Amino acid sequence: MELAKIFIVIQVIIGILLMVAILLQARGTGLGEAFGGNSAFYGNRRGPEKVLYLITVGLAVAFVALSFAVLFL
Repeated sequence: MELAKIFIVIQVIIGILLMVAILLQARGTGLGEAFGGNSAFYGNRRGPEKVLYLITVGLAVAFVALSFAVLFL
């Protein structure tokens, strides 16, 4: 397999993971509330919410980097 095709397959996988990570983040709610709990206040991201946020940012950066890598191959 060519390197460009491998990058495209990886980019599709990252794109799917990025969509899942974004959909897990309900706007204005905590991660616990998205799964049935309730949140009485808005605060800073902590625990799993912060990890999910950082994973989302990492996946977005990887997606853009792979897009540029495929562009220049």
